[in-house]
Amino acid sequence: MRRTMITALVACGCLLTTTVPAQAAAAAPKDPVRALKGKLAPGRGVRFTETTTLSGEEKVKLQSRKGTFQFNAKGVAASDITATAKSRPKERTISIGNVSYISGGMREERLPAGKSWLKGKGLPGGGSGFYGQVINPVEPKTLAALVKRGKLRGSTLTGTITFKDLEKVSRWFDASIPLRMHNDTKVSYTLTLTSTGLVSRVRASYAATGVFDTSAFDGKTITIDSRFTGWGAKVSVKAPNPAAVTADTED
Repeated sequence: MRRTMITALVACGCLLTTTVPAQAAAAAPKDPVRALKGKLAPGRGVRFTETTTLSGEEKVKLQSRKGTFQFNAKGVAASDITATAKSRPKERTISIGNVSYISGGMREERLPAGKSWLKGKGLPGGGSGFYGQVINPVEPKTLAALVKRGKLRGSTLTGTITFKDLEKVSRWFDASIPLRMHNDTKVSYTLTLTSTGLVSRVRASYAATGVFDTSAFDGKTITIDSRFTGWGAKVSVKAPNPAAVTADTED
């Protein structure tokens, strides 16, 4: 009887030592970079909405945006973004590769008669990029840098990264904010991950004087809160009608 009980206890101990590591492995967070790469395919994409606020003595909403990123095997192949702000006309920017088409916004009244789109290079975020999300989780190199610098606790990744270091890894950041005052400005970020490791939310903030070095922005912080949905959905971003496009503006 005693031998039987000892044998049973040993068996239970072996069972526990084999099942606990398995349970721990199952609970381990998914690799965000691997999860992203698994979604990158031509004709697929993700949608987002975002809000930008300026905080100081008061909190002011600067703009809101919504849009779509279309993938290729490496990250972003194209985008279609619409921005709304109180201080300027609604702006829509379509970018395909390195070519951007901007409609509305600050240059709306400078377009020639019969033309509604301004064609140029770079600026995938259009004029709204200066207030837009500086962290693009669709770029594998950018996401890898954030994971390396940040701390992952459960489904939340937090950390800081400078403008200069973002520029090294992110084509999106360098093109969205090509003119900035301080490359050593630190961006604090919080990424929320789904159970599969995909990014569902990006919240980033930095000192406003990092971009706009004027006394009006002293002590104020720009915060951008973006939500991502529909990872891997079918997406098709197309250039506007060539008849409505111009590469020139009126003085």
